[in-house]
Amino acid sequence: MGILQTLDTLNDLSAEQAYLGAVLIEPNCLDITEFLETRDFSERHQLIYRVLRYMRENEKPVDLITVADEFVKYGRLEIIGGVSYLSDLASACATTANVTYYAEIIRRKGVLRRGRDAGEKLIQAATEGDYSTDEEFYAAAEEIVDDIRPKKVSKMRSFKETKKEYYEHIKSKAEKILSGFKQFDEWAQLWRGWLYIIAGRPGAGKTAKALQLAIGIARQRKEVNGQFVNAMDAGCVMIYSQEMDENELKDRMVANIAGVNYNRLINKGGPEGFTEREQEKIDAAYEELESLPIFIDDSPGISFDKIRSDARQMKKQHGKIAAIIVDYLQIMDIQLKKNEKRHEAIGRITTNGKTLARKEKLVFIMLSQMSRDSENRDKPQLSDLKDSGNIEQDADVVEFLWDNGEKDNNTKVVNSIFAKGRNIGLNSFRYRFEWWLQRYVELDKDKEPEKKKAAGRK
Repeated sequence: MGILQTLDTLNDLSAEQAYLGAVLIEPNCLDITEFLETRDFSERHQLIYRVLRYMRENEKPVDLITVADEFVKYGRLEIIGGVSYLSDLASACATTANVTYYAEIIRRKGVLRRGRDAGEKLIQAATEGDYSTDEEFYAAAEEIVDDIRPKKVSKMRSFKETKKEYYEHIKSKAEKILSGFKQFDEWAQLWRGWLYIIAGRPGAGKTAKALQLAIGIARQRKEVNGQFVNAMDAGCVMIYSQEMDENELKDRMVANIAGVNYNRLINKGGPEGFTEREQEKIDAAYEELESLPIFIDDSPGISFDKIRSDARQMKKQHGKIAAIIVDYLQIMDIQLKKNEKRHEAIGRITTNGKTLARKEKLVFIMLSQMSRDSENRDKPQLSDLKDSGNIEQDADVVEFLWDNGEKDNNTKVVNSIFAKGRNIGLNSFRYRFEWWLQRYVELDKDKEPEKKKAAGRK
């Protein structure tokens, strides 16, 4: 196919003329074809469409005379071919009844042209672009390709129009994922589409909680008649660890599953090495972890573009993603835009995280720091999230890990306080944090604590 023939297939001037003529005859045609964009039209007709849309949005009458007058006002009438061309457009429309069909042709041709243009831009980016890393090039390429897609236009819909979708919705299974924490799962479970924030001061056990969640999500076990069985395959779990390398995470997860002392693991069993029994437990734990769909990236300073790109690849390879875990939000590679403040940039990341969670139907778990002011409180509040701003607004769930000095069998008790819970409400749980096993053990919520500080936190 020759170049001229290719270009011809990417334009349909007759459909554009019929559409613009329909609008001149019946301006309401603009309202039922709001999915069109100026860039969908060939260059000659873009200005005409832009003016028609402007006049409609500003409640100005739209017809052959008023549109011509609008062009005269700004000295642009001759550019579009004069009054005679506007008259030709009106004559080109045999009936306004087919306006949606014309609009669909126009959009389809516009998408194809953008595809051609994207190919040229990709070649230019590959040959002339100055990218310091592969990830920067991937991000640029994805931005170019994403620009092909039509912009989404929301539409008001009646109950009658959406009845079928609603009944399919209520008859389908709830898109929830087991967390591995029995009390929490009985209350809520994890919901696909969530942005889930786990916050705590340094040393609160955020990473240990997140890793135990990762294991629980990957296992999808539930108790049936006293026996644990696999409930379903929820998808893979992606962990981004920016402070610890993957072997440090593995030490924690092996300790959690095997019941081998964490200090023994990080010290390689000491001078004598591991006992035979310890080695058996380690091997069994690693074998189980090997069978679970858990993946780790321990690159420091991860960018959101990298996370989004990885998610696309993982979905292609594994079909679905259950959760993405980022440890932790504030040390991500977050580039400030011109005149942008730090909390605004972090808000941009949480908004993107929420969007990705909804689009890919996964749980996006972000660990977050808390401000120093929280140390002076008896109970955390949402404003204690460091660089809070959009974090508390975007999050579906905010869980604080809080140490009030309580003990259980001389072991620290961590209070899990859900300060925000969209669709699930607020709640709190108590865990014995067995740090030597990097394990959270659920406690009876009503059990009287052995020790509690009288006031404040020091």
